[in-house]
This record gives sequence, C-alpha cells and structure tokens, in this order.
Amino acid sequence: MPLATAAATATMPPAAPALELIRRPVRDDLAAVDRVIEQRLHSKVSLVNEIARYIVHSGGKRLRPLLALLSARSLGYTGSQHCDMAVVIEFIHTSTLLHDDVVDTSSMRRGTPPPTRSGATRRAYWSATSSIPVPFR
Repeated sequence: MPLATAAATATMPPAAPALELIRRPVRDDLAAVDRVIEQRLHSKVSLVNEIARYIVHSGGKRLRPLLALLSARSLGYTGSQHCDMAVVIEFIHTSTLLHDDVVDTSSMRRGTPPPTRSGATRRAYWSATSSIPVPFR
C-alpha cells in the first residue's frame, strides 16, 4: 500500500458496526459513565448543566473512556471504579476541547455549537479549566 494511502486509512474513523462490536462487552459500563457524568456535573449553574449535556449528547465516539473500560475488563477488574476513571478521562478530554473552542473561537464542534458559543466565553473558559477537579472532590 502506498504511504499516502496508508496514512489516509490510518486517520479514517472505524466503521460504525465495527465500533459497536468493540463497545458490546462494556455497553453497560458506557451507560454508567454517562450517568456518572450527569450526576457529577449536575449544578445550579446552568452553564455547568449545559456542558454536561454537551459531553453526554454531542455524538462523540468516546474512544478514551471506551479504552479505559476495555482495559479494566481485559485485566479482570470486576469493580465499578473504572467508570469513575473513564469519566475523569472524558472530563479532561472535553476540558481541552472547550479550551480549544475558546482559543479558536470555534462556532461548531461535532456538528453542534459548543457551549463556548452560547454567550459567555469567559464563563465557558472557566468551566473548561475548572471542570476537572470539581466533580470529584
């Protein structure tokens, strides 16, 4: 395979059916991750709730949490703390995306306007940079 073709193939997302096969062993864990995200980010501050909805419903593939969950299960882990770790990983990843959206003044991410476009860029930036430690105090 020519180098250019190999590089293009390497950056293409996997086909949806193949990804679903990979998710199957941890489907319940992924649902638990979504629940933990919504619980940990539930707030009286509407922007925090908006970011939680964005994380859960924005259509991302959730590869980072998926890899954490699969790794834990493949090593025989039977507890539930791996879901918390997957959430931490997703928070860190989303935090960096929100930070990028502020810096780049992005108007779309994953086909939807990011929370940083909803009005207060400074508040979104604050949320992005502070969302990592707050939910797990």
